[in-house]
Amino acid sequence: MPVEFLSDEQAVGFASFQGPPTRVQLEKYFFLDDADREVIDSKRRDHNRLGFAVQLGVVRFLRRFLPDPRQVPAEVVDYLAQQLGIANPSCIKLYGQRDGTARTHAGEIEQAGGWTDFAEVEPELARWIAARAFTTGEGPKALFDAAVAELRTRPVLMPGVHRLARLVAREREKATNRLWDTLHDLLNDEQRRVLAELVDVPAGARISTLERLRRPVVKASGPQMDKALERVGEIAALGGGAGGCVGDPAPADGRAVALRHGRQGHVDRSARCRAQARHVAGHRGTPDHPVGDALDLLDLLIATRLLARAEQESSKEKLRTLPRVERASATLAEAVRVLIEATDDQIDTATGEVLAPGLASVDEVWAAIEAVVPRQQLTAALEAITKLTPPADSDADEAWRAMLVGRFAMVRPFLPRLCEVIQFGATTEGRPRRWNAT
Repeated sequence: MPVEFLSDEQAVGFASFQGPPTRVQLEKYFFLDDADREVIDSKRRDHNRLGFAVQLGVVRFLRRFLPDPRQVPAEVVDYLAQQLGIANPSCIKLYGQRDGTARTHAGEIEQAGGWTDFAEVEPELARWIAARAFTTGEGPKALFDAAVAELRTRPVLMPGVHRLARLVAREREKATNRLWDTLHDLLNDEQRRVLAELVDVPAGARISTLERLRRPVVKASGPQMDKALERVGEIAALGGGAGGCVGDPAPADGRAVALRHGRQGHVDRSARCRAQARHVAGHRGTPDHPVGDALDLLDLLIATRLLARAEQESSKEKLRTLPRVERASATLAEAVRVLIEATDDQIDTATGEVLAPGLASVDEVWAAIEAVVPRQQLTAALEAITKLTPPADSDADEAWRAMLVGRFAMVRPFLPRLCEVIQFGATTEGRPRRWNAT
């Protein structure tokens, strides 16, 4: 049974010390209360008392007895020796030299603490793992961690890492097979026939129809959008897009796992796996996937080839007209400056007296303006500003929308086809409806 889902670091670090315990961990798991001291004091010699205390703390912390209790961090030994008043913590080296002492102490601790051997709870844990795997679809690592957490809620001694890993792998495989069987049994004969054809490689083709339909179209272009819609229509024609199966006993999360296997996994050529993969990949898994791909691709086309390009062209057009606008604006500004100076009241700087404007008639004002800017040049500047700038009451995005309308032809052909291959379920009342492939 494969257990390769655990890394070497995880396997080595399972139920073992990963460096010295923290101060909080020492106080939580290795503090000796009066009951502990009473049992420990019944042991003769310091090394036996200290060794017993070490085993007592270790089983609380790791939920298992170490093969050699002496191989614990020095911080643990020092903390326990200090509580027991043992001046020389190094005496722990003598613990267990007499064959059977450490094993006898472990039996006493197990019995007094009410610890249960893993073999007694293994069948119950196996059922717990199988149920969780079937209902959640979690991977082996997540199931392994969940099993460890579940064991730590009970007074159960931890098994070896490979024993627990094999249990998780075995029960997950059984749950997966149960899921395949549940999904496969929902098919009728016609559906099985249609789906069976998906895993066959057509004459002259390199891959099966299933593999071809599983490959999404990702490039944002008109021809690729055509292919995406053809893919949706082809899958819908298989009869697999009618929605969910009524009374489907497979859990939603479990179906999600099956869909991942069907869309991404490789198809086994054995009869059993073929039938299972056909149902999941062709009947349940494939329809929603290509519809989402087609809509995502259309969204990408609109964003990159329609909206972004229209914005880009609008910006370029603004940059092209900017120099002409700047020149015309400078010409008008000179004329307006002369007009303001000629028609404003004058102030005598010596006396501060306010005098009437220096120019009394319109002809005089125009003469002053034309001395700076010829009237013909002023008229041309006004015409340029009127042509190149939008009216004061216009929308700032009007030019962008004009570009957008011009580029809309790129996506217009796809909209009718989209409604042909996807049943959106729109209603005149505006009520939301879940779409599916027709």
